[in-house]
Amino acid sequence: MGWFVYLIEATNGHLYCGVTTDLKRRFSEHKAGKGAKFFRAQKPVKIVYSEKFPDRSKAQKREWEIKKMKRIGKLELIKKKGP
Repeated sequence: MGWFVYLIEATNGHLYCGVTTDLKRRFSEHKAGKGAKFFRAQKPVKIVYSEKFPDRSKAQKREWEIKKMKRIGKLELIKKKGP
């Protein structure tokens, strides 16, 4: 198994960052309106970035780093690595 940090682009262009063990399942949950309150106001469009980690702790540390980034930093991540 493994843990993923991901960025999802919403219909309004905003980026959402989260962690999961299953990217497809989590994206489906977001599309169904389950989980993050973020997606109650706008709908998810696609996963634009992901990174895999061996454990939850490392994934959550990376999630925190990404969440602290300004939008330009997140866009650079997407440009370099993609989904």
